[in-house]
Amino acid sequence: MRNLKVLTAYRGTNYHGFQRQNNALTVQEVLEKAVSKVLNEPVTIIGCSRTDTGVHANEFCFNVKTESNIRNIGFCRGVNGELPDDISILSCEDAPLDFHARFDCKGKEYIYKMHCSESKDPFGTDLACHYRRKFDVEAARRAAAYLVGTHDFASFCADCTSVSTTVRTIYSLDIENNGTSVIILVKGDGFLYNMIRIIAGTLMDVSEGRFSPDDIPAILEAKDRLRAGRTAMAHGLYLNKVYY
Repeated sequence: MRNLKVLTAYRGTNYHGFQRQNNALTVQEVLEKAVSKVLNEPVTIIGCSRTDTGVHANEFCFNVKTESNIRNIGFCRGVNGELPDDISILSCEDAPLDFHARFDCKGKEYIYKMHCSESKDPFGTDLACHYRRKFDVEAARRAAAYLVGTHDFASFCADCTSVSTTVRTIYSLDIENNGTSVIILVKGDGFLYNMIRIIAGTLMDVSEGRFSPDDIPAILEAKDRLRAGRTAMAHGLYLNKVYY
């Protein structure tokens, strides 16, 4: 028995998230079909995270157990040959049998992309949030600074019923600006449901003056989803890197 640790990237536009569903096409379903064909055995893959409908991944990890003796490079080439153009296998390596892509993950980095212009970008309509005004980067950076560290992020969670704690640690939260492009980069030990999208939406509300940067501590303290800002659109979000 082998346990393969696989990195993949995907464009989430055509999928209802990563995790398999009974009534919608997901990334997991497409990957399992391709991997099963190449390994010549039915498999279930274990993903490092769930992603929502329309969310993308620059680096997503899964593990799969197999009896096959296929070479790692052969696995990558074979599975890529079976996959559609919007999913790609990046690498494959043997891992210990007890490696678990989700439970062994020590941290993740997400990015949120915005196209800040009155005019839409015809080359990336599903790859960045179209924000039809100038983004106040400095105000957003002042607000973001309050979110770095260990906090109870209940105000930034759409549904907290399935988690034992809403305390998370954000290691860094940076905002890059280049012309009409704004990228929010968030690295942390883990994230709640819709947490990054709510952070991005709240920073948009700061940019528009609905919140002051100095309102963020009170929003955190409230532990109330209704106190934070909007939930930014899914197609601007990318799982960027996974740490083990």
